[in-house]
Amino acid sequence: MLELSGITKSYGTHRVLDDVSFTVRPGRMTGFVGGNGAGKTTTMRIILGLLSRDAGSVTLAGTPLKAADRRLFGYMPEERGLYPKMKVLEHIVYLARLHGFSSADAGTRAHAILERLGLGERLGDNVETLSLGNQQRAQIAAALVHDPEVLILDEPFSGLDPLAVEVVAGVLAERAAAGGAVLFSSHQLDVVERLCDELVIISGGRIRAAGTRDELRAQHAHRRFELVSDADLGWLRDEPGVEIADFDGGYAMFGTDTDETAQRVLQRALAAGAVRGFTPQHPSLAEIFKEVIQ
Repeated sequence: MLELSGITKSYGTHRVLDDVSFTVRPGRMTGFVGGNGAGKTTTMRIILGLLSRDAGSVTLAGTPLKAADRRLFGYMPEERGLYPKMKVLEHIVYLARLHGFSSADAGTRAHAILERLGLGERLGDNVETLSLGNQQRAQIAAALVHDPEVLILDEPFSGLDPLAVEVVAGVLAERAAAGGAVLFSSHQLDVVERLCDELVIISGGRIRAAGTRDELRAQHAHRRFELVSDADLGWLRDEPGVEIADFDGGYAMFGTDTDETAQRVLQRALAAGAVRGFTPQHPSLAEIFKEVIQ
């Protein structure tokens, strides 16, 4: 388990990280979300030892993280970091060799991960000839070729079309299922919500919320319900303690002030006609994000 505790970082009088603490667990995908300048990239660079911290600790399996431990990490920076004149397969083989694999093993690993990421037909192309989306796939291959125990990706879905997002998401899910700890940042909240087991929300250099999807939904849940009836629900507009979010005859989306109010609404709807659906609505990650960063 990778654990950050009390990480603080300042540039002069500007504090960019303030008591940042969270964990990245093996076998789990952890989404790291926040607006531009929130502190995501700075946090990742501190984990990787690319930046120093002013205070706090980074531990792996309960032990302070050392330079040698970072050989177990795979990292994809947001900026392009590949050699443009190298051929795709040659480049990934080269990186695998740097991690200590033999020429044969490096070739096998590089070929397999590039095929899995949909670059099998581009192995002999120079990196600079690839589209931005395919360069992104190649960067992910570079982070994965040595089979890291911890994977840290800064905006891995940037520039990818929907099909490529699904391919990359599948590869990351496989890495987590194999026991890897995966931390990635993204502005695509719908992708994060769909993929991640755990979420960390940062704003202004501080952690605003962290936990599993269900935990965050429970913490930030609002009493909101979807009601579908054969009868007209116009009476709902005048019901005490009810706030209508959407309405169309026999359909209503509404919030309530208490659970008792919700039950009163359901009983009145049942008395008025057949109820086809009465479903509590969970907040989306986008809604939680907007709430906690305010």
